[in-house]
Parts: sequence; C-alpha cells; structure tokens
Amino acid sequence: MTSSTSRKRTTADRNERVVHKHLRLGAPPTPRLHAVVSLSYPSTAQPASRSVPFQRPLPLISFSYNKNRELEFSDAAIRYYVEPPPGADLGYAYERWVHRPEEKGRLDGLLRAISEIRRRGTGDPVIGVISWRGVMTKILTAPYEDRDGWELNVMVENGTLYLEEFISDARLEEKDNMTPRQRIQTYYGYAFESWCTASQPDAPSGWGGDVDTNVQWCNVVKTKLGDVRIIIGGEVDCVRGILNDTMVELKTSMNISGHRDEARFEKKLLKFYFQSFLLGVPEIVVGFRTPGGQLKTMQSFKTLEIPRMVRGKPNAWDARICLTWGEDFLTWIKHTIILGGNASGSVWRVKFTPCTGVELTLLCEDERREVEAGEDRVGFLPQWYWKEMQECSGEPGNTSRIDSESGRQSAPTASSSLPTGWQI
Repeated sequence: MTSSTSRKRTTADRNERVVHKHLRLGAPPTPRLHAVVSLSYPSTAQPASRSVPFQRPLPLISFSYNKNRELEFSDAAIRYYVEPPPGADLGYAYERWVHRPEEKGRLDGLLRAISEIRRRGTGDPVIGVISWRGVMTKILTAPYEDRDGWELNVMVENGTLYLEEFISDARLEEKDNMTPRQRIQTYYGYAFESWCTASQPDAPSGWGGDVDTNVQWCNVVKTKLGDVRIIIGGEVDCVRGILNDTMVELKTSMNISGHRDEARFEKKLLKFYFQSFLLGVPEIVVGFRTPGGQLKTMQSFKTLEIPRMVRGKPNAWDARICLTWGEDFLTWIKHTIILGGNASGSVWRVKFTPCTGVELTLLCEDERREVEAGEDRVGFLPQWYWKEMQECSGEPGNTSRIDSESGRQSAPTASSSLPTGWQI
C-alpha cells in the first residue's frame, strides 16, 4: 500500500469515528455557515472492507414525456427492441434531430411520480433517499472517477435525503454549445437507439423515427443499499416483448482493435453496469461503431454478469467497493447534516473531487437563492411538493413514507436471501 493510499484510508477511518463518536455522545457539533466537512474515497487498491447487499429494484410506477415535454402517467413513450440493419448509418437524419436544451437536473418529474403513488393510496415504509438514477450512478462510481469533478445539492426533510446534481448557468451554457464534433458523436448514441427500437412490438428492422430527446419513457423503482431505502427514477430505452423485466439499455462504443481499446471499454462498463443495475435492467446491448458513425458489430451483456467479466484483470474496478462507498457516503452525509442542526429548507452542497473525496458545506442565503433560480421553490424542491410534503408528514419529525400496492410481493430485507447476483 502506498503512503498516499494509507493516508486516504486513515482519513476516512477518522471521519467515520468522528461521526459515530458524536452519535454515541449525543453532542453533535454545529457547523458554522461556511464550514467544510470532508470524507475521503476508499482505496481502490484493496478489497472492499465489507459486503453491502443491494436489494433487487422493484418497480413502483412508470411515466412518459411527450414531444411537448409534458409528463403523463402512461407508457405512451415505451419503445420495443428490434435488431438494427447491418452497417447502419448512425449519422442518418442528423439534420432532423430535435434536441432538448440542457437544463438543471431537477427532481420535479420524479417527485410528481411519488406524489401520484401516494395519491393512489399506498403503504408506508420509510424513504431514506430520493434521487435520479444518473446521480446515484455518479455517487457510486466516484472512487474510480479520475477526471471530472462535479457538485451535488442536498436537502434533508422529514428524514429523507433529496439529491440533485448542481449545474451552474455557465456549465449549462457550455453543455448547450457543443462543438460540431461533440454534437455528432452525441447524436450517434441517439441514432443507435432509433435504429434499435420501434413503437410497436415485433416491428420489422429499420429506422424507428427521427430523434426527439423530449420524448422519454421513465421508470421509478424502490430498492435498498445496505440499510438505506432508496427511490430511484430513470429513463429506460426499450423492452423486449411487453414485460418490464425484459428492459434493455442501449449503448454505443468505438470499435475495439487492441488491448488499449479493450481496457478503455472495460472502464466504461463500470457506468454501463450501474446505470442498468440501479433500475433493475437485466440486459445491455452495445453497438460498436467506426469513428465515422457506421455500426460494425453488436454485443449483448447480461447486467449481473458484468462485474465477473472484469474481475481479476489489471486495474479492474470492483462493484463491491462502489456499493460499500455508497452506503458509507449516504449514511455519513445524512448524519453530518442532521447532527449539524439542519434547519428545514436548508440546502447543502457536496463537491466531488477526483481521486480525493468529497466536501460538504451549508449554502448561505445568496447561494440558496441561486439554487432556486427565481422559481417557485423551497431550496430545489418545488413549492407544490413542499406543501404536499408538509401535509403528508402528519406530525413533527415524521419520516417520508411510500410503497406500492400493485400486487407485487414485498421486497426482501437487506439481510434476507437475495436473487443471485444482486448481492455482489
């Protein structure tokens, strides 16, 4: 173990001891307005310190966005998998691409789904975390991120952690102003989805329709990471047949022509894996393309088998490290905020620094107004949801609760026997 790795582990252990010490003594420190609290990433050179179970995701509800970006609780936007034609042109219909402008990563759509579940009259286990799938993927894979830093807004209300990626106005403008090369490479991925999907099952192979990124089919699931109950929402590309348990994630990657290309692809598999794993998507179909956007080959991967594909290889990632880190991070951030005397409506900011760790600070009033961006919000939560949440809480300190009464069997607890592969 290198000296830097040893220092990282020592710092992480010290941070954890401090949190648990204050939990035992019942005398939490109160962070000053701009005080920074930090947590180091675990070492990726050593095995995970323990095995953290991840409960198989169970679907709660689905919804669609139409071409006008209107949300409806239906499967109108669902797509069905078809085999693409050999050598498909991933630049086809580029000039007709309807590209939705970049926007802040608001939770609004997911919160509307949670509100709809409650409206339908559901059960009531505790919700520990509410987040989009993309945010949870970035959190879990952070120990292996060596290039891009990012920031996260956090609120804790009625015992529930709300997580929203923070994207500044400058960053939004940067993402909207892609270079021509970046735009066409982004389009290749969307075009692959159109070549691989149709609006009806058993449709013939061919172009599935011009790309419109306003249209999406999203699923909301409940799961559990260790002792943390999580509600996650995310877009699903398509299904095989008509059942949700045949969901398919579609990805593109450059052709593999040597060991270096293979190593780069195996690194990409980390995010491919967690994006599907978190929503319970069992299959990932990857289209390998040329630099000019011609589809060359296809390969299907079973999501649960991906960690074993890379295990034991040089510099391979370990999903168990990611899950252990994820539980530690979510527990640490919740304890730190609550022990710091969290006031209702407060917004906290987490900064993720590659190869180092995270820093947590409480936003001042001007920074909180920047998060609200002149919209009708309390922090980043929409005002309508805030009011509904207060009405649902019933009594002070009550915890957010939700479940599904769709007739599905209750999910096993973290300590019970899980389906093969879900406990890595």
